[in-house]
Amino acid sequence: MIERYTLPAMGQIWSEEAKFQSWLDVEIAATEANHRLGRVPAEALATIKARARFEVPRILEIEAEVRHDVIAFLTNVNEHVGDAGRYIHVGMTSSDVLDTGLALQLKASAQLLRQELDALACALQALAQEHKDTVMIGRSHAIHGEPISFGFKVAGWLAEVVRNQERLERLEQVVSVGQISGAMGTYANTDPQVEAITCEILGLVPDTASTQVIGRDRHAEYVQTLALVGAALERFSTEIRNLQRTDVLEVEENFAKGQKGSSAMPHKRNPIRSERISGLARVLRSYVVAALENCALWHERDISHSSVERMMLPDCSVTLHFMLREMTDVVKGLGVYPQNMARNMNVYGGVVFSQRVLLALVASGLSREEAYRIVQRNAHTAWNTEGGNFRANLESDADVTSRLNAEQLAACFATDLHLANLGVIWERLGI
Repeated sequence: MIERYTLPAMGQIWSEEAKFQSWLDVEIAATEANHRLGRVPAEALATIKARARFEVPRILEIEAEVRHDVIAFLTNVNEHVGDAGRYIHVGMTSSDVLDTGLALQLKASAQLLRQELDALACALQALAQEHKDTVMIGRSHAIHGEPISFGFKVAGWLAEVVRNQERLERLEQVVSVGQISGAMGTYANTDPQVEAITCEILGLVPDTASTQVIGRDRHAEYVQTLALVGAALERFSTEIRNLQRTDVLEVEENFAKGQKGSSAMPHKRNPIRSERISGLARVLRSYVVAALENCALWHERDISHSSVERMMLPDCSVTLHFMLREMTDVVKGLGVYPQNMARNMNVYGGVVFSQRVLLALVASGLSREEAYRIVQRNAHTAWNTEGGNFRANLESDADVTSRLNAEQLAACFATDLHLANLGVIWERLGI
């Protein structure tokens, strides 16, 4: 597992300073590759490594005149290295620097996201472990179904996080791809060995068949994967929001000392962090279409993707990073109320145990249709009557008591059966 907080903050990865540093790393690595192949003197390489640097304000000043960011960057670097600068960027095109540098940022982002997702997995595992036997009602169509445990619900969240851990691990490999292939990507003015050595130095692999740019399907996969992780967080946060409703109140976000929920209503305790996560998931999804549309560039390249990515990739990365930290904090501070879970489950005298009564009556010799009619009649009477009690209805129904004795009927209202086979899930998840 990646150690938490050993990587720089996501905002730093996507800063202007970090972007230009990634470009400089690419240029120096390519120069190193050419040196190893005997094309750059040792003295020149030493000078470049010692003196190569940049100033963001100066780059922007030059770019205002030349209207080309890579040229402005190279001009600024050459102001520091002098004559040795003629060995920089040899045989390369701008996209070699842009796309390979971007790959370094994407790789660092994926590593940081993996780190935060690992932290969330640990928090969910602890919560599921703690509440393996905390019985609550399961719901379908938002209507009471049958008993489950809260740990079982959280286990479903954890399973999805594990899948997303696998997706992010794969994604790190997908985006860790560079190119030093020159104009059109044909290696006409550079050597494929330069690309191989450069990528090895940078911890990347060469793209299989780049044009003048790395194919944007990789970047689209990055955005789609982040959106998918965001969708998982939205699922968890939506469930928390529903379970925190006043008429349910089975779980609750931590409400900090001094926190206030409403300017007008002092009693309010709102699930604001879960709502925030739900909203930001929509932002992530909104970028998916733009990322897919970036895949169709003209011929061997255009730069219609560039303006989109300058907004989209930092925004997606920073947004999901924030969402992961928010969700981890919500999970760690989540209030769980077993007494409310028990209260809600037993409303209407345990109608949620209707299937067990149905099966018991069938086992006694009744047809399924007749048993269903008897159970449904008693359940709906309880549901539609103030203070209705399903179990009491059954105990006074001769159609039931003639076939089930008190002990058999009582067994239908036990929750043990609903938890008995969950061990297979705990085993799969290592809980």
